[in-house]
Amino acid sequence: MPPDRRADRQAALRSGLAAEGLDALLVTHLPNVRYLTGFTGSAALLVIHAEATVLVTDFRYAVQAPAEAGQAAAVEVDQKSVWDRLGRVLGDLGVTGALGVEGHALTVRDAERVGTLTRARVVPTAEQVERLRAIKSPEEVSAIRAAADLAQDALAEVLPTVRAGQSEREIAAALEGALRRGGSEWHPFPTIVASGPRSALPHARTSARTVGRGEWLLIDFGAQVDGYCADLTRTVVVGARADDRQRAMYELVRNAQQRALEHLRPGMTGREGDALAREVIAARGFGDAFGHSLGHGLGLEVHEAPRLAPTAEGVLPAHAVVTVEPGVYFPGWGGVRLEDDVHLGPDGPERLSDGRTELVELA
Repeated sequence: MPPDRRADRQAALRSGLAAEGLDALLVTHLPNVRYLTGFTGSAALLVIHAEATVLVTDFRYAVQAPAEAGQAAAVEVDQKSVWDRLGRVLGDLGVTGALGVEGHALTVRDAERVGTLTRARVVPTAEQVERLRAIKSPEEVSAIRAAADLAQDALAEVLPTVRAGQSEREIAAALEGALRRGGSEWHPFPTIVASGPRSALPHARTSARTVGRGEWLLIDFGAQVDGYCADLTRTVVVGARADDRQRAMYELVRNAQQRALEHLRPGMTGREGDALAREVIAARGFGDAFGHSLGHGLGLEVHEAPRLAPTAEGVLPAHAVVTVEPGVYFPGWGGVRLEDDVHLGPDGPERLSDGRTELVELA
């Protein structure tokens, strides 16, 4: 059995709360609730206090919540109003000073509601739990690696069946079916299958468009294992050999990604990490075609801390897991993106996905 790290996570969080003068923190962002308690339901108000951890949920989870949380939290189930029960919990705990709330996750309406439930001063906080989540345990890294393996196996099953004349939705359906058959708990985000000129849309919505011969096919997809996400992108040519322009742009993106994969290190800023790939593309005169950041953290959410971006001055911590996904996009012609998942170990980057980025030309 893997070690249970929930008590250590809560202790680290409590230490941070004390340093900020907070009596308690109300956690409402569901991935954070899962990280701290193991509870996977869709309704949760979690109070982290110096003396107790209390999870408030509703009747739907009366059996599930105690089973998943175990000793990590006392569970309160309310059949009428979880908010009224939260008020009683805060009163029982004697929270009268400063109560932190997750400012990035709690709506203004619900923050106002919290204010009516307690005599404490409600204080918005900035990603207290997310900072802890950025540093992955060995078990978390293993889960992301397993998700990447599953995703790669699904793509390997589907790619040989792809032909010109298929629609993007047909290809996405085949891939998503393979992911579920392979054991993916769900899709971490809507699968992107974009062909021809639509591959120039970095976050295209998969459409009914038919893939033409000799066109780009960009596939951005993921898998989920034990709640942890993988996020991969591959770009292939369908039904013909790549032409000179396609080959040149593909090799440019591949070289940029390779440089980042080889030199990315913990201790760099996110801006410095981003520059590893961006400089390669800009040196060829295509800097304007690479309009998004190089990557993002990966874990219980597909987008989390840390960031690899021109504006990211935060330091990349050891044992973070990030995506490395340079791309170039030309409206009316198409785009190329390659994405792999990387663990920033103390001795350098460790690929969790296969890094198989040679140009594929589907017959």
